[in-house]
Amino acid sequence: MFKDKLKLIPHLPGSYQMKNKEGTIIYVGKAKDLKKRVNSYFNRPQTGKTAKMVSEVADFEYIVASSELEAFLLEFNLIKHYDPKYNILLKDDKSYPYIEYISKPYPKLKVSRYLNIRKKDKKMLFGPYPNAYAARRIVSLINRLYPLKKCDVMPKKVCLYYHIGECLGYCEHKVDPEALKEMEQEILAFLRGNGDILKNKILSKMESYSKSLNFEMALELKKELDYISIILDKQKMELHDYVNRDAIGYFFDKGHLSIQILFLRNGRMVGGHTDIFPVVSDALDELDYYIMNFYSKHEIPKEILCPSSLNISILEEILQTNFVVPQKGKKKNLVDMASLNAKINLENELEIIEKDEEKTEVANNELKELLNLPKLDRIDLFDNSNLFGDFTVSCMVVFKNGRPAKKEYRKYKISLDKNDDYHTMEEVIYRRYYRALMEKSELPDLIIVDGGINQINACLNILNDLNLNIRVCGLRKNDKHRTNDLIDSLDYKTIELDKTSGVFHYLTRMQDEVHRYTISYHRTIRSKGAISSVLDNIEGIGAKRKKELIKTFGSISKIRNASIADLAKIVPENIAINLKEYLNNLKSEK
Repeated sequence: MFKDKLKLIPHLPGSYQMKNKEGTIIYVGKAKDLKKRVNSYFNRPQTGKTAKMVSEVADFEYIVASSELEAFLLEFNLIKHYDPKYNILLKDDKSYPYIEYISKPYPKLKVSRYLNIRKKDKKMLFGPYPNAYAARRIVSLINRLYPLKKCDVMPKKVCLYYHIGECLGYCEHKVDPEALKEMEQEILAFLRGNGDILKNKILSKMESYSKSLNFEMALELKKELDYISIILDKQKMELHDYVNRDAIGYFFDKGHLSIQILFLRNGRMVGGHTDIFPVVSDALDELDYYIMNFYSKHEIPKEILCPSSLNISILEEILQTNFVVPQKGKKKNLVDMASLNAKINLENELEIIEKDEEKTEVANNELKELLNLPKLDRIDLFDNSNLFGDFTVSCMVVFKNGRPAKKEYRKYKISLDKNDDYHTMEEVIYRRYYRALMEKSELPDLIIVDGGINQINACLNILNDLNLNIRVCGLRKNDKHRTNDLIDSLDYKTIELDKTSGVFHYLTRMQDEVHRYTISYHRTIRSKGAISSVLDNIEGIGAKRKKELIKTFGSISKIRNASIADLAKIVPENIAINLKEYLNNLKSEK
């Protein structure tokens, strides 16, 4: 039947979907020629991840497309929809920070994430900055050197920044447009790569502080000057046309693909992005998909330098930018540099990656066999915390194919009595899986709760009510709070774990992860509750200002240590002073 189905595949472009015996799509691919590509998985020996994927294939489907471009887009959309276990995903989904300059109605500078910036606003962006600390420090320095608008909302009267010369008092005073234009030109010139402007500005300020015997401020600016010099010194590679471009290089070996993307903005190298992952299908097809996926989450520059092996015509049409294959000169050197970095990264990491994958895979399979499960692709783990006797929370972490799936993590505030572990577990299990049923989202092959028979029974009680047949296990700690035993809900048998085994280390890693995540969330909730109760005692701080203070500082100690100027960004200066006095008095009473 399977072989007959392979013979019927047409020699046409399209997307194919590999399924396991449960009918779950485990891999999505595309091909210029569906018949050749799909048959290639089964008519020749495979190795690595490809061999493992093929061993799980029980069936396949395909969708014929009218062109290779259509097949590419179809593949991309199907991967997004089904999230197949063998398709590559960006390991680090974060967006890089940018420095955003806003000129209207008043000049302002801030750090923004690209994904949070609306393209229709057409604001001036500079970056990306792979080092977020560098972006924040540069913005802070420019704000100190230039009297930009500092407030998020327009106050009724001038604040502390005006009195110390770091704001022009846009709320009360008319500002000379020529002075604004000159300030803007200097700031933009620096952000576009002219480091001398900011260096000269710092030197001028240092001289002014020294003359007024303010040596402490002069020393602070000296440190900033050294930092700016280091940042600029790292940007050795320059192209003098000031075009925003990326350079892509890759290296493929032993079933793994390494990618390096270098960022050049305004002609200067500002950093790069690297990734390494196992390949199931053709390496170049995976590379095309990776690039498409990467630029769906990051800024698309005016020009992308790349090797000739990429599917340039399709990528250009989808991303609507220029892909250039340089033959010589600095641009060719950039692509070569990216490829060399990709090669070095893979060679340095390959042995570690292969060992880690092998250990994780073996441990996951051992756990599957230990529990006699037909498959173990997804594990949901739960932990409750009522640390310090209040603010009860519960959290879920997810491991897919032995690895943390952080997008799937969930946090729950518990509404029940803080010391009732049984009903706490019932509440969180009901909320999690009732919603999963309503949304028809993926269910786990195994649920692990942090505790013994009591926690298992609470979980099973709700699963039975929801008519869900999911295996449940409990992880019990010893008197030293270390992972000790596994309790199986099938017969409540206690499975003693060999402390040297891969399964033991695998379970310990999962238990540590869910505990870390839960405690971290609990402390956040507790901290915000403590801050909220303290802020309720300060006249002039209502719900909106309280929320902003909690969001900005996160703890009482950080509010106490903040300057009046920092607090005055959120509350009026007189309230900031009262808040500082209150917190200092509170500390001295303890």
